[in-house]
Amino acid sequence: MMRIVIWLAFLVLLSPPGDVIAQTVNPHFTTEEKPEDNKLIIYQMMVRLFGNTNTTNKYYGSKEDNGVGKFNDISNKALSELRKLGVTHVWYTGVIEHATMTDYSSFGIRPDDPDIVKGRAGSPYAIKDYYDVDPDLAVDVKNRIAEFRSLVKRSHDNGLKVLIDFVPNHVARTYGSDARPPGIKDFGEHDDKTRVFDIRNDFYYIPGKHFIVPEGTNAGGDHFQSTLKDQKFDENPAKATGNNVFSEKPTLDDWSETVKLNYGIDHQNGKTYFDPVPPVWQKMKDILIYWASMDVDGFRCDVAEMVPVEFWNWVIPKVKEAHPDILFIAEAYNPGEYKKYLTTGKFDILYDKVGLYDGLKRLTKDEANADVNDIRKVWKEESRGFSSRMLRFLENHDEERIASAGFAGNPWFALPAMVVSATLSSGPVMIYFGQEVGEPGKGKEGFGGEDNRTSIFDYWGVPEHQKWVNDGAFDGAGLSDDQKELRTFYSKLLNFCLNSNAIRKGSFYELAGQPDSNKKAYAYLRYTDRERVLIVANFDRSETVRSSILLPAFIKNVPVKATELLSGRQLEITNNAVTVEVKPHNALIIEF
Repeated sequence: MMRIVIWLAFLVLLSPPGDVIAQTVNPHFTTEEKPEDNKLIIYQMMVRLFGNTNTTNKYYGSKEDNGVGKFNDISNKALSELRKLGVTHVWYTGVIEHATMTDYSSFGIRPDDPDIVKGRAGSPYAIKDYYDVDPDLAVDVKNRIAEFRSLVKRSHDNGLKVLIDFVPNHVARTYGSDARPPGIKDFGEHDDKTRVFDIRNDFYYIPGKHFIVPEGTNAGGDHFQSTLKDQKFDENPAKATGNNVFSEKPTLDDWSETVKLNYGIDHQNGKTYFDPVPPVWQKMKDILIYWASMDVDGFRCDVAEMVPVEFWNWVIPKVKEAHPDILFIAEAYNPGEYKKYLTTGKFDILYDKVGLYDGLKRLTKDEANADVNDIRKVWKEESRGFSSRMLRFLENHDEERIASAGFAGNPWFALPAMVVSATLSSGPVMIYFGQEVGEPGKGKEGFGGEDNRTSIFDYWGVPEHQKWVNDGAFDGAGLSDDQKELRTFYSKLLNFCLNSNAIRKGSFYELAGQPDSNKKAYAYLRYTDRERVLIVANFDRSETVRSSILLPAFIKNVPVKATELLSGRQLEITNNAVTVEVKPHNALIIEF
């Protein structure tokens, strides 16, 4: 099946078939502020799942039942294939040690109480020791840090930079570092537990109250309950929960497995105490320096907006004094705060979830109210100078898989959305492991249930991704022809973005159609003095878009022939106009 994508450096809203789109009286231009010399192409992987070849997939299965991926499974071959895909950065998710139901006490690691662990493997965002790596990921548990260091070196040797999570807002209820360097004080070590808030405390407390294990925590069946979960976890006094629940009785839907860290905010009285610098700030700075010193190239900072921007303003420059090129990416969801976290907070990059992702998902799902105006709103809001600093994506560990029943069902329906995500700006774009082969996230793994996502809580094999892994060969021999074609599309798209000056650092231009234009078709131009790329995306699932697009007057010396990049097809440009035909849920990328 042929799927054509046309990429234009202009944003154009297509008119009804046969109509010529006229240039608007006041066309919109943006020249991106300080774009990166190289476009970042980020590949997120759950390390625990990426290299796992076990296909058992038992509900709530142990690591012995279902297997677990290791640092060492991410071989030179795997990394070289990611580089060929167009990847520049790998976000290794779940590296730092987190709470788990798996017992590693024979290796000197204190076990966690299963009552307050979500999933058999545990959430990678319930950090148990900021100075250690997850023992699940090591072949030789005693040598786990060395195995991680080896992965970092392999990644660099294959031309890839390394990102890991930094989880600053909360820790596991069983937090306790047995790997911290000499002289480093542990969280809560000197807290006054009689006070709800104290500027010297690391945690918030509910004095006189025992923590109550949430109802519903005993999942997995009677045998599982009786052997692992007994609801006898004792925390006295109770600590405030990670998502700002100041009660001894959070629900299971809260981040009940975590406790909130105190950055100097008295939440009950609405006051802040940032001078002198709170103890948590100093401890977090030490943690960031520790990992940066292992040659990690950047941090994806979990729920960064739940930590005061003043902390980021203080800590990021301190880390960059020693490691100037290190990258800080904020998981951020409030568009009204974006500029503050980029300027005051000094982040390099922010998530673009509440904006482009949400709009593209509505279009991809073919919702009744979906409209390409959602895309227009995003670039207009970000044209004030930070579009090149927004991370675009269609999948990550928090979101539904494109191929799932809850999202698109068919991974090809997201082709135009993926093109727009990758080319709308010079900023970074990310894919999630398995996205490139249409992984649907099926299966009731354990804690997460059947939720259209790949579990971050349980041991699991990821079936469609495993067909590409092919028992460690990483050659895709198990993929269907359709999956191979999908992966080829991703490879062409990402590599083009990586190498095109128009996409990496070019300007952006939009042409608006008439009010009755197709509200599910969109086109734009990305361009430099020497390269022009026209992108036309059709989100409609049933209607083909046929139109003649008039290029703006400032585009001079347009050749007669242009190339559609994904198909290699030649197109005619006559009188500064190009006639296009874009099939349903497709896009075109035209370079001239």
